[in-house]
Amino acid sequence: MILSYSTGNYQDAPIPLKDYLFYLLTIKGRSRLTVENYYLDLRTFLRFMKQFKGFADPKKEPEEIDISDLNYDFLESITLSDVYEFLHYIYDDRDNNPRTRARKASALRGFFKYLCNITGKLKTNPVENLEMPTLPKTLPKYLTLEQSLELLQTANHQGAASDRDYCMVVLFLNCGIRLSELTGLRLSDISLSEKRMTVLGKGNKQRMLYLNDACVDALNRYLESRLNIPNIVDQNALFLNRSGKRLGQRRVQQIITSLLQQAGLADSGFSTHKLRHTAATMMYQYGKVDVRVLQEILGHENLNTTEIYTHVANEQKEEALSKNPLGKVKMKPETEKNKA
Repeated sequence: MILSYSTGNYQDAPIPLKDYLFYLLTIKGRSRLTVENYYLDLRTFLRFMKQFKGFADPKKEPEEIDISDLNYDFLESITLSDVYEFLHYIYDDRDNNPRTRARKASALRGFFKYLCNITGKLKTNPVENLEMPTLPKTLPKYLTLEQSLELLQTANHQGAASDRDYCMVVLFLNCGIRLSELTGLRLSDISLSEKRMTVLGKGNKQRMLYLNDACVDALNRYLESRLNIPNIVDQNALFLNRSGKRLGQRRVQQIITSLLQQAGLADSGFSTHKLRHTAATMMYQYGKVDVRVLQEILGHENLNTTEIYTHVANEQKEEALSKNPLGKVKMKPETEKNKA
């Protein structure tokens, strides 16, 4: 869905929310999918608020509540206590998991910060002192070296489509790029002579990545096959479907899922994003790369996001030590043996 300020997409959104969504899309450069998620989260919040404050029939289902008439005066009346009521509601009634609750809380902080600090439409920010829900610390799921080789072997078949699919797997596993970054690649982003490529990450931020030998070989192989695709529509798009159009994210997900199934990895919970985790883990574990360099490679805005891979390495070290056959050997001191 493309947000159009003039044609009135998101017709049920009040003016303050439409302004914010337009700001995210045009000024902050957020992706359409990100803006859509913000819209859905904030719509849920405003529907709850309207009903909670007595401006909507309490018997109505949330989906039936119209919020298009809400104005800045209504938003000014919202307090931190009201926000906690909402967070309790999504925890108790909607059974949202901690990550979902944290995402919704983050959406609220961004919305009210915009209204207070950017536009000055509100005098007070009700979520200024809002404590974010605690997230359980989980290590990223990734493929082992053996599983990665199995996936590459599965994708390594003859034919144009196989050359394309193999190339995508190679880029995922070696460069750690996001799904959106892979599907957004253009021919002009690739320089095989200089062994590098440019990717467009979150917030429309570009970063340059170096290509190793495996990536150069896979790209050369695919680009040769690409020449045989008839009637190319998107001339500058790197990865194409059979119709000569840019390959979409959903289709890439389907291709990777199919390859994982063929490789016997279907029940392991892997996905395109897990391939990104795999690349990051490989770089940190085997490349001994500095965490700040890894942050730049992955395009993470915050170092904390990248530091999760240091925990992966630490866990692997602990596991390796625990599997040492001498790890459970406990001998009594000589003095104790003499007493016995």
